[in-house]
Amino acid sequence: MGKTLDLASLERRFDAVPALSRTPRSIEELSGGLTNLNVKVTTPDGVFVARCFGQGELLGIDRQVEHLNTRAAAEAGVGAPVFDFREELDMLVIGYIDGVTYDNSTFAQAGVVSRVADACAQLHAGPRFVNEFDMFARQRNYLAIVERNGFALPEGYQRYADRFDQIRSALAVREHGTVPCNNDLLAANFVDDGTKLWVIDYEYSGNNDACFELGNISTECDLDLDQLEELVTAYYGRRLRSRIARARLQAHVSQYGWALWGAIQAATSPLDFDFTGWGTERYEKAVAGFTSDGFDELLEEVQRDD
Repeated sequence: MGKTLDLASLERRFDAVPALSRTPRSIEELSGGLTNLNVKVTTPDGVFVARCFGQGELLGIDRQVEHLNTRAAAEAGVGAPVFDFREELDMLVIGYIDGVTYDNSTFAQAGVVSRVADACAQLHAGPRFVNEFDMFARQRNYLAIVERNGFALPEGYQRYADRFDQIRSALAVREHGTVPCNNDLLAANFVDDGTKLWVIDYEYSGNNDACFELGNISTECDLDLDQLEELVTAYYGRRLRSRIARARLQAHVSQYGWALWGAIQAATSPLDFDFTGWGTERYEKAVAGFTSDGFDELLEEVQRDD
């Protein structure tokens, strides 16, 4: 969890929020969350999730943006409903989704990749978010924070800056516009209620290249290349070589950028979590992509029109 709060403190804060104030009231901490404490709150009025905010400034999290984009995702029909936002209490209150949370192994099940593609498409077709998300800009900001504070970089990190720039130049040749993206779709952010697949947690949300979303999913959910190709094909409704190449390259952009998130968290987070290992894993995936025999071919492929 991202922020440890005692029960008495939680009770006082919940008393100040109409959606959570009625009693009898039960409170259950939910697993997951590295920058929040997520609490399931059951009252006579319903079942809710209180997202109690933890640190986020160095990581580029804007809680007002998270609130507004969570509302937009709900309007798109893929996000949980929003019941309250109290910045002074560091809290966002959303509806509880009664369902099964995915893990990486879920993606091996028949039909799951297609359902994930459909959920992403529904989110992306919804109302525009209030901000833009560009991992190239975010990576620069994260790197400046790391260097300014003397945080430890993954060994050899800067040696691959030119590869990162090559990807940026290649992606810019054929811009496809931006759509509202979650940008942080690890498996646990998909919740299946038995009928519908929901997408939760919008801390890093913003309008972005759809292929970043798909490439980031491949990294966070540990998809192999066949599964990534299946995801991209299902999303677009047909096989597009340039979009597959784009998602693969955006996966490397994700890996190289989020590796610095791990470096910042390793230096600043009070949690007992291996952020160094988390960041190193993504960095090593990026290096494997940057140095692969097919890297130059991907740069060429993404600039072509299908």
